[in-house]
Amino acid sequence: MLLHIVARGRIGRSPEADLVDRYLKRIVWPTRVSELPDRGGREPERPAHGRRILLDEKGEVLGSTAFAERIGRWRDDGVREARFLIGAADGFSDAERGEADMLLSFGRATWPHLLARAMLAEQLFRATSILANHPYHREG
Repeated sequence: MLLHIVARGRIGRSPEADLVDRYLKRIVWPTRVSELPDRGGREPERPAHGRRILLDEKGEVLGSTAFAERIGRWRDDGVREARFLIGAADGFSDAERGEADMLLSFGRATWPHLLARAMLAEQLFRATSILANHPYHREG
């Protein structure tokens, strides 16, 4: 299953970009990052059998194990792509939220987009590590 991050804005060269790269390189599953302009630009066409997950303050707050279980269930159900969208500064509209398969939140605090991207990359690495029974994740 492809893990695809689609983010508004450019990350450029930055410490956050280094973190994103560090975690994505550790993931053995296929990954992709697509950057869109802050305004305009079209999201890549959604593949059949894909999931569209919006990072949104109104979303579910999942622990790492529950997040891994969700991704594992999608993989086992034949989902070909899990697409994680990070919106522009104003977030997502109610219509966009309604079209999503899942709303995911990293807590009720507002996070800068660059940090949200790094946190998502780390959680994707952690989730795939949990599913592979790798000792990276320590719970409790």
